[in-house]
Amino acid sequence: MRIGIDFGTSYSAAAAIVDGQLELVRFGDARQFRTAVFFPEVVPNVDDFVLTPALEAQVDAFVRASRLDERQAGRTPRGEMDLRRDAIRVVRRQWMEERTREASASVASFQDALFGEEAVDAYLEEGTGNLIESPKSMFGYKLDPRVRKTIVSIAAHILEHVRLVATRQFGTPVREAVIGRPVEFRSSMGAAGGEQALSILREAARIAGFDEVSFLEEPAAAAMHYHQSLAERQRAIIVDIGGGTTDVAYAELGAGEVPIMHRSWGLPRGGTDLDVGVSLHSFMPRFGKDLSGVPVHHFVEAASVHNLPKQREFRKQDYRLVDEPFGSRLRALQGTGATTRLNQSAERMKIDLSASDEASATLDFIEAGLTIDAVAGDFRAASEDFLDRMGRLLDQAQADIGEAPASVFLTGGTSRSPQVRERVGASFPGIRVVHGDPSLGVVSGLAQAALLSNSSIASDSR
Repeated sequence: MRIGIDFGTSYSAAAAIVDGQLELVRFGDARQFRTAVFFPEVVPNVDDFVLTPALEAQVDAFVRASRLDERQAGRTPRGEMDLRRDAIRVVRRQWMEERTREASASVASFQDALFGEEAVDAYLEEGTGNLIESPKSMFGYKLDPRVRKTIVSIAAHILEHVRLVATRQFGTPVREAVIGRPVEFRSSMGAAGGEQALSILREAARIAGFDEVSFLEEPAAAAMHYHQSLAERQRAIIVDIGGGTTDVAYAELGAGEVPIMHRSWGLPRGGTDLDVGVSLHSFMPRFGKDLSGVPVHHFVEAASVHNLPKQREFRKQDYRLVDEPFGSRLRALQGTGATTRLNQSAERMKIDLSASDEASATLDFIEAGLTIDAVAGDFRAASEDFLDRMGRLLDQAQADIGEAPASVFLTGGTSRSPQVRERVGASFPGIRVVHGDPSLGVVSGLAQAALLSNSSIASDSR
């Protein structure tokens, strides 16, 4: 069976067309899950220690070294049994330390992994283990071989989770998938980063048990979904604003004919950038941003919970000499789970300020009584950079097509924001904006693409 998978930066979903009807894969009671995975810390069991030939050789070497030390020091030689007992104790301790390092540097087994909100809650409750949020954000960045292997494994765990849940729901093995991809991945390597991201996804899908996968640009998938609802043929702009990227397509759709994708544009920015913006604008000044002499990039690293290298850099910093109250607050923010809690507060504030003139957050996990208050103007300032970038992308698309589309179809989780909707409307004055399901516009189209053959989606590079 073939399904469509929307492997999102913030949330992921999957669906299939069954007996002509769209069926969403259910993750518990939800139609999607937060793209996060938690691996509990694996503590090695001393009872698993067995003297293999290699470890026996280490014991023998330790005994010989001890005998030599005794002779050189002129000490009374100990018995063979005493030396061997001490040697085994040292080798066992070294074995335990090595197993612990391996457990910390790698991901645990699939059976131990938790996903979505359950993953975040378990990480915050247990205070140990490894939480990886938004791994898709790292696919396009330069990775050393060890980090790349870890990223592939994380993506494989998520895709296997999707495959097994879908297999149980549909009652038949799921072995093929159409996976959505942004027009432009977040990347530090340009086009090469996009190729690497697809390579990571292919490898992860194979490990996850998929025999065959193909990829479809996310705005093209959203266009497939919109196409099903159009009785008359028209040219439309598709705008998909997700957690990590903003994607635009110009397509000819409707009337039961083959949809034609004329052109696409991409911006590697999305809702997570709004979260970071709110964090930097409204939260980080209470930690000393622009007030303490701490370099600004430290606060960017703290706010970027989706970027593991930046999080590691932040936790390595020494803030003992930073003036109070900022020093103690920054040290508290370095604690396990603190940046995740802060990001959750920033995300909630973003949502609240999208619908209200004011919002507040309590940061008792940092300092008793510490609160953050913000008003609508703060959100406008925090989101200005993203909205300007998005506006320029839409203006470029409008200029490139050289004609007014019949409609604009808007989808993606970040399209819920009234400020985002307003900016999209301003880029296409007088043109009807159709608001699709923010969460399911892309995955619905991917399910359609999974049902149809590749020839059912035509492209035109004009």
